[in-house]
Amino acid sequence: MSLPASFLDDVKRLIPADRRFDDPLSTLAFGTDASFYRLIPKLVIRVESEEEVVTLLKLAQVDRVPVTFRAAGTSLSGQAISDSVLIVLGDNWNGREVRREGEQIRLQPGVIGAQANAWLAPFGRKIGPDPASINAAKIGGIVANNSSGMCCGTAQNTYHTLAGIRLVLADGTRIDTEDAQSVAAFRASHGPLLERLRELGRETRANPELAAKIRHKYRLKNTTGLSLNALVDFEEPLDILSHLLVGSEGTLGFISAVTYDTVLDHPNKASALIVFPDVETCCNAVTVLKTQPVSAVELLDRRSMRSVQNKPGMPAFVRELSENACALLIEARAATQPMLHEQLAQIMASIAHFPVEKQVDFTEDPAENARLWAIRKDTFPAVGAVRETGTTVIIEDVTFPVEQLAIGVRRLIELFEKHHYDEAILFGHALEGNLHFVFTQGFNDPEEIARYSAFMDDVTQLVAVEFNGSLKAEHGTGRNMAPFVELEWGSDAYQLMWQLKRLLDPNGILNPDVVLSEDPQIHLKHLKPMPAADAIVDKCIECGFCEPVCPSKGLTLSPRQRIVIWRDIQAKKRAGTDTTDLERDYHYQGIETCAATGLCAQRCPVGINTGELVKKLRGQEATHGRTADWLAHHFTTALKGARFTLHAANGARMLLGAPRLAKISAALTKASSGRVPLWTPAMPQPENAIRFNPPVDDQRPRVVYLAACVSRVMGPAAADHEQMSLMDKTRGLLEKAGYQVVFPDDQDSLCCGQPFASKGYAAQAEEKRQQLLAALTNASRGGLDPIYCDTSPCTLRLVQDLKDTRLDLYDPVRFIRTHLLDKLEFTPQQEAIAVHVTCSTQHLGESQALIELARLCSVNVVIPEGIHCCGFAGDKGFTTPELNAHSLRTLKDAVQYCSEGISTSRTCEIGLTQHGGIDYHGLVYLVDRVTRPRTA
Repeated sequence: MSLPASFLDDVKRLIPADRRFDDPLSTLAFGTDASFYRLIPKLVIRVESEEEVVTLLKLAQVDRVPVTFRAAGTSLSGQAISDSVLIVLGDNWNGREVRREGEQIRLQPGVIGAQANAWLAPFGRKIGPDPASINAAKIGGIVANNSSGMCCGTAQNTYHTLAGIRLVLADGTRIDTEDAQSVAAFRASHGPLLERLRELGRETRANPELAAKIRHKYRLKNTTGLSLNALVDFEEPLDILSHLLVGSEGTLGFISAVTYDTVLDHPNKASALIVFPDVETCCNAVTVLKTQPVSAVELLDRRSMRSVQNKPGMPAFVRELSENACALLIEARAATQPMLHEQLAQIMASIAHFPVEKQVDFTEDPAENARLWAIRKDTFPAVGAVRETGTTVIIEDVTFPVEQLAIGVRRLIELFEKHHYDEAILFGHALEGNLHFVFTQGFNDPEEIARYSAFMDDVTQLVAVEFNGSLKAEHGTGRNMAPFVELEWGSDAYQLMWQLKRLLDPNGILNPDVVLSEDPQIHLKHLKPMPAADAIVDKCIECGFCEPVCPSKGLTLSPRQRIVIWRDIQAKKRAGTDTTDLERDYHYQGIETCAATGLCAQRCPVGINTGELVKKLRGQEATHGRTADWLAHHFTTALKGARFTLHAANGARMLLGAPRLAKISAALTKASSGRVPLWTPAMPQPENAIRFNPPVDDQRPRVVYLAACVSRVMGPAAADHEQMSLMDKTRGLLEKAGYQVVFPDDQDSLCCGQPFASKGYAAQAEEKRQQLLAALTNASRGGLDPIYCDTSPCTLRLVQDLKDTRLDLYDPVRFIRTHLLDKLEFTPQQEAIAVHVTCSTQHLGESQALIELARLCSVNVVIPEGIHCCGFAGDKGFTTPELNAHSLRTLKDAVQYCSEGISTSRTCEIGLTQHGGIDYHGLVYLVDRVTRPRTA
């Protein structure tokens, strides 16, 4: 059925066209969350204000239009998708207010969980929930799912750390529990609703059997059904209402702000890995550890350890463990080191009597800690990475009473064997009896669906009936467990949930079939296809972890959405469906506006670089091979042409004036679909070719200076207060530190190949790369001298897959920190400095080093929030300027008090200067300014 015309007309008047999506590509892209379900919305609306949400809900009520709210879409149980109207959060939901030295924080629903913790870190505090998806999940989803995590337990989830909440109910009414006027107005307008909540609470507490069941259920980790504990924990109706919304998965209202009581984030921590000979011993140790000062205890069965045993950095003994081995990864935290050591001794003494097969003793070394936790964190993606193409990865999430954990684990393993899920692994938050099991599942034929259905029937019977546990500990009910809520809770509790749903959403418009459903087969419907698309991306599990770092997310598509659409195009082609329109739209949304810098791969649990797929597709579209060959073989001439173009642009600026030229250029760029590059006041002036000086025979150590082609062509912008070129500044700094600077021969003919690679000309790119490496080998006397590259993207391209281990290649950050710190004396400046960490710097592992170098140079360093990639992407800032503008849309406000910005990529600095409103320079400018040669 289509949406009512009257509703659509009203929505058109309310929401601008650029925030309404009903085309096939967009609705499919948004019809995907991290679960194994898919629904295609008829309309997607990006909302930017609470007022819009209020009006939309009122319109939806009039026409009985179902709506679903979506934050990050990292939910695993199908609660963030819709076949009606999907309302997604736009940019303007990132507000925060830190209170009382971090003891409380008020957050809007668009804030990413990890960002909230970054704001709290200076106070030694954090929010209680710590889901594995915290780097991508947003507060709206964390609250709506009552997410928890490894250290959170039951005591520190949103429900138990909630200090206040602001809601929009299904009828469009707002209530802010921290605002006395709002509360008074709500009591006046919704007195009967509040009174009914009071009555339901009174009736529930007066029913001993029901109240006892609720208390038992929430002694465990439990997100199955609505939060009935609100009715036994509170008497005040507003408290009941507030806590009912926690874990309601968008079925009772919209959460527009939440205030947390934060928890301590102790700085001293240590981890140990202890492997027991069998599951029983392991689980008995958990029962003991429950009484000890531990912050996390993660259980890993033998299968889960086997799934990661061949990964680099894994302890060798993992491969040799016995068949029945079961491990605990234990973490302890404390305010001071002596207190931590006291805790560690107490913990080890408490379990000393248990037989142990292998163990890694408690370590406080951060690198070793990370290595141990990688065992746990890599298990889920490890299963995803080896699954058969076309299948999906399912992660289920149950809780057994901790005293029955051993038998629960055994029984679950028996069910894996019974239903032939041979690859299934088991791990979890052992202190809470919370187990995750991961398995792969195809939904391509009825037999596979029947196998899954029979397995789920057995699992639900085992957990909910035999053990009186919870079917969803922390992933939310969704549509996955909606048919089993009554099985777990019993008829009385189930009917009570329906009473609450109908009280707060009488017309049933909020996220139907999620949490509560009258369809007993809803968990077997709308199953997501995972068709083969390309080997580069076939292992994608569509979790969405990649999305926060993507510069095009919100402009066009995110990496997850690029993969979703490409999968659909390939499936349609195989089915004989015409994909002309879809491919035309995908060309711009998927290919043209991808920065292809590969930051997505750093966040991806299975290491997928969506940029590699895009480069491959660009290669298939690349039809100017002869031109690319000519440019590769006549690179010196090409650079002369580039300098001439910049001369011409600079002449036009002097003739027309910067404002008029910028206006004309913008029109030409738009009219030519990016073929005419965009001119802005940040456009560089032409740089002169390198003045080559032959090496002199002196006693100074030599360094080979590789000036990137952009550095050799692009000088400072005319309006830049710093008019010395990057090459001259770099050379001066290196000589100040006592180096003799030498250049490769015939440098103007050299290039790392990056411009060719980004356009899809892989062969020409590799030819240029090999030519450059040969020149560097010669210039460095066979690798005797270090090689300094002044641009981090070029350094990254050169060191990737570098087989000649003799070459000692450095980007600016690594060279300065390893070779110049002991040769220069730093006097930090007072003026604030903005730091942009380029994508290549992140890939090179030098992000923190760049920030620390900046802090050596300035007492006030600003790292703008939420900007992971500038989106300039080589020449995209010239040809697709909207990508650069979108990525840096928040930069100007973030750097308004800074005197200068620094980076390590000349092209990135053009866009950063334009959109930041301050001059951005290479790191060497700052280092040179605040240093002098160190005297002996």
